[in-house]
Parts: sequence; C-alpha cells; structure tokens
Amino acid sequence: MEITREIFWNVGSGVRIPVYLLGLIVVIILIYGFIKHVRLWRIGKAENRIDKPFKRILSFLLFGLGHKRILKEPYPGIMHLFLFWGFLALFIGTVLIFFQEDFTKLFFNKIFIFGNFYLIFSFLLDLFGLLAIIGVLLALFRRYVLRPERLDNKFEDGLVLVSLLLILLTGFTNEGLRIASTSPEFERWSFLGWQFNKLFLAIGSSEGSFESLHLVSWWIHVILAFGFIGYISYSRLLHLISSPLNQFFRSFSPKGEVKPILDLENAETFGVGKFSEFTWKQLFDTDACTRCGRCQDNCPAYLSEKPLSPKKVIQDLKSHLVVQGKSLSQNKDAEDQTPPIPGNVITEDELWVCTTCGACQEVCPVFIEVVDKVVDLRRYLVLMESKFAPEVKLFFKNMETNYNPWTIGFATRGDWAKDLKVKIIAEDKNVDFLFWVGCAGSFDERNKKVSRTLVNLLEKASINFGILGTEEMCCGETLRRMGNEYLAQILMQQNIELFNKYGVKKIITYCPHCFNTFKNEYPQFGGNYEVFHHTEFLWDLIEKGKLKLTTSVEMSVVYHDSCYLGRYNNIYDAPRKLLESVEDTRLSEMERKKDRSFCCGAGGGRMWMEETLGKRINQMRVVQAVETNASVLATACPYCLTMLEDGIKEKEMEQMISALDVAELLEKAL
Repeated sequence: MEITREIFWNVGSGVRIPVYLLGLIVVIILIYGFIKHVRLWRIGKAENRIDKPFKRILSFLLFGLGHKRILKEPYPGIMHLFLFWGFLALFIGTVLIFFQEDFTKLFFNKIFIFGNFYLIFSFLLDLFGLLAIIGVLLALFRRYVLRPERLDNKFEDGLVLVSLLLILLTGFTNEGLRIASTSPEFERWSFLGWQFNKLFLAIGSSEGSFESLHLVSWWIHVILAFGFIGYISYSRLLHLISSPLNQFFRSFSPKGEVKPILDLENAETFGVGKFSEFTWKQLFDTDACTRCGRCQDNCPAYLSEKPLSPKKVIQDLKSHLVVQGKSLSQNKDAEDQTPPIPGNVITEDELWVCTTCGACQEVCPVFIEVVDKVVDLRRYLVLMESKFAPEVKLFFKNMETNYNPWTIGFATRGDWAKDLKVKIIAEDKNVDFLFWVGCAGSFDERNKKVSRTLVNLLEKASINFGILGTEEMCCGETLRRMGNEYLAQILMQQNIELFNKYGVKKIITYCPHCFNTFKNEYPQFGGNYEVFHHTEFLWDLIEKGKLKLTTSVEMSVVYHDSCYLGRYNNIYDAPRKLLESVEDTRLSEMERKKDRSFCCGAGGGRMWMEETLGKRINQMRVVQAVETNASVLATACPYCLTMLEDGIKEKEMEQMISALDVAELLEKAL
C-alpha cells in the first residue's frame, strides 16, 4: 500500500493560487519590515563582523541551535529548547511537504514521503509538535503565574504565546480531522493527531462533515500562521531572525578588551553622543535583545538597587532609535538637532554606577554587548562635555600629575621595596621577568603587604625578576573605563616605550586589571608581552616543584572571583588549586561563583567614586561569603581585597571573617 501524508494540499488543488498570493503578500510585508530595521542599523559606523567565518558558524551551532548558554538555567532553557526545536522541526516538515507536492510530484510525478519514512516522519512531527505545545504552556505558566521580576510583561508577549498555541492546536486539529475522514490504521504513528481523531469520532459526525470542518480548520491554521510570519518584523518576534544573527556576529576579541579611539589627535568627536556614532553592530544589538532579563538578574548595580538595568539600557536605546529612525535614515544631520544620548536617553547615573564587571554579557544568550556601549557613552561625557563627579576630577588630576590615583608623589613609588633588595631594572636589566607592582601594590598600605609577600615567594622559587620602581606608571586601565581615553593612551604609550627600552618580554602582575590591560589591550598599540597573573605563575611554580609547601594551615577559606581575572580572562582554576594545595585548608564556595561571581563593586572606576545610591555592593558580597561559614575570604585582586576588607569592617564582621590575598595564604604554608 502506498502510504503518503498530504497535510497541506489534501484540501484540494484549488487553494494553491489564493494561498500563494496570500503567502507572497505576507513575505513582502515581512521583508518590508525587515528592511526598515536594516536602515536603522546602517545609521551606525562600519565594523567588520564577518571575519573568522568558521568560528562564527560554530558559535551559531553551539549557542543558536544547541542553546549552550540558555540551558544553564534549566526551566527557561528547556522551555525555549522545546519551543525552538518544536517549531523548527515543524517548519522543516512543512517545507519538505511543499517541495514534494509542488515540485517533485507536480513535475516528475515522484514522491519521497512514503512507506516507513512516512511513518517515522509522521511520528517525529507529532513529537516535536507536542514539545512545542509543552514549551508554550511552560512559557505561559512562567510569565503569568511564576512572574519572575526580570520579565516585563507586555501585551504582545501574551499575544505571541497565544498565537503560537493556536497555530499548534489548529495544526493538530487539521491532522485529527484528516485522519477521521479516512481512519487508516497506519496513522497511529501520528500519535497526537490520532488522539484528536478519536475525539472527533467520539463526538460523532459524517465523513463529509469531517472534510468540511477540516477545510475550515485548515484555513484558520493557514491565516494564523501567515499572520504570525507577517508580524515578525514588527514585534519582538524579530529576535527569531536577529538573535541567531547576533550569535553569528558576536565579538571574538578578548572579553576584557576595550576598543581604542584611533587617531585621537585628529578626531573631531570622542565617544558616542548620537546614534550615528555607534557602530552598526551596536545598533543591531538593540534588536537582537530578547528582553529575557538574565543580564538584570546578574548585574550587581541592579541587585544593589542602583538605577541601572542592562536590559533597560538596551531597550531605551532601541525605543529612541525607532522614534528617531525615520529622520536619521534619511538625513543623519538631523541628529545634530537632538539632545545627546548620555544624560538624556541614558541617564548619567545609569552610566556611572556600572562596574564594567561583564556579568551581563557573560549570561546573555545572544551575546549583547553592554560594557562597550557604557564606555563609549562615558567617553562622550568626559572628553566632550567634561561632565563627571568631583572625585573623578580628583582621580584624573592625580593621574596627570603623579601617574597614580593617590595624592602621593610618583618618586615614592618604589619605597615599599627599599629594604627588600629587589632589582631595579634601570640599574640591572638582566632579569627574566618584570614584576609589575601596580598602583595599589605601590601606594596602598594593605596591598603593599601583598607586594612584599609576592616578592618573598618569587625569591624562594629563585625567579630572576625586577621592578621599575619610580619609573612605573599606571597601566591606564581605570582611565579607559572611566572614559578618559586620551590620558589612558598617553600612559599606555609611555609604558610601552619604557618596556621596549628595557627589553621587557615577560610580565608578572597580581592586579587583574593590570593583567587584563597588558594582555588584551596593549597589543592595540604594539605592546605584545607574555603576561602572567600571580596565581597562574605561583601554581606553575608549585607544579614544577620550584615552590614547596611544607607547613599545614588549618582554616576554612572561601574564594571570591575577581571579574577581570575570571569572567574576562577565564582564570578560575589556578587560585583554587593554590588554596587546595595547602594542607588542612578547606575550600568552600559561594553560590555566586566563577562566571556567575558577584562583583566587589570596584571595577569601572567605582573604586574611586562615592557609592551613594542603593546598597553597598562590597557589603552584599561579604554577607554572601559569611553565609558559607568560612573564616577567611580569599581573593587575588588588590581592588577586591580593599573592597572586601572595607565591607567586613562596615558590617562589623571582623570576628567572623578576614580577607587575604591568595599569595598571603600560600606564604603561611612555606
């Protein structure tokens, strides 16, 4: 017996012309709406996002088709996986049927959906259709019953989900009515349609009425499906196109890299004050955002009740771009008549409370880039309007005069090491490594102790290293993220000249901010070095037997991941291995750890700014650490160490927990 499944055209060949006309109209509506969005994206500057094609295709396969990031949250992950693959399978199935009925069968009198293949085909389409229904129901339950805070329900959200459910149900209604009119036993493989068939047979009706009902149901299904397709370009459904594309267009630059302003001397504007100063990809992000709120759930500024939600920033940019879009796409000069984005579309408070921790970008399933937008908008405020807080002004002044954030003369930069007999490279260039001490390790009393500890460890491992002493200047990291690209580049270029003068090739630093800048940003200006964070370097020494731990240290330790060491540079294991290598030291973990770690509150220049809005981020992190019942809060960043110690004192928890750098704990075991 020939077994075939004519889901679409079994209503009769007379529907072909009206359906194709309707389909053509829908496609034109879809394309027209999409072109309007393309015009908005093209307002932005050029940016190459089609390099590394194989990596981009792999990214799409892993994160788009494979849902790698989305599945890190089981409920919404499985929900979206069912929806995505359910509808994708049904779409592919429908295309195959179209191809058979209107091409191979029509022109060659050949069919390929028959026999055992048909049975498997029918079963799989019903299975994926069922998964899609489950996905829609899970989405409705989550959005309207569980109602997580991060979801901002709008009318179109409910409209989309109800439409999807109706499309699915009418599809299975069609299948059930079709089966009911003939009732072949092999259709049991269409297990869900078979159940609908049994329901219709139980109600009772004639074969002719089943056919009439099927025709009505089929048209309802087609109109709903075509309406859904036409609505894509005019609603949040656009993310069905833009989100997979954004996973393809994602950045493959180092996560901790801030893009430079090239040719500062001749540039007429700095940063971003209007939409045309964004790149096309930055504008494309606004349409790729699905409003899922994962960024908001992981943003320390938002969680500490400050006026910043990464989701809101992207959506505010999107809404204003749409409003201004028509005039901008026709005449970019029209932007000159509109207020600048920073301070108007995005408030100054929103921009300055960001710690640039990268948590929002780490969890975004479609790779929306937020930090670069914040930095670009800050650049406009700082370099174009000179609008920043008084403490930021003091910070910039100290950097200009003494090359460090403290009001301390640069001539005292090497005083912390006067009695240590450490090599000064200006006096002896015969060293294998430059130990970059950093501003905190040179001037902050607490972090000077860490610098001395690290010197002790390196000497015990017989490492040939030296320091720059008074010649060392700030690496420029904080300046860049605070928007002062001009001064940052001056310091960076002076440091590169100094490194070249002394033939520096390898750098050890214990500040993740310095580490990230040397590793990921100095190459932008020709400074290419082998850079080691002290945790990686020390663990390598222990593995090679150059540093031997001989004393047990009985204590319970919880480790805090620095944002710039962890999320930006994927260094999670080395600090933990160091702690676990100390005999009798027990390592525990906070709930927010590794790539989900909670910022200390110091990044993005916040170390040097007053925290007057919301709760104090460092205090929140200390409370999270205390909940583990650990006696020591370990970190591997001078900023984190300062912030966490301050948080412990502010919460009056000195008797419960203390903060130490990983190197200090290691020294106890020597």
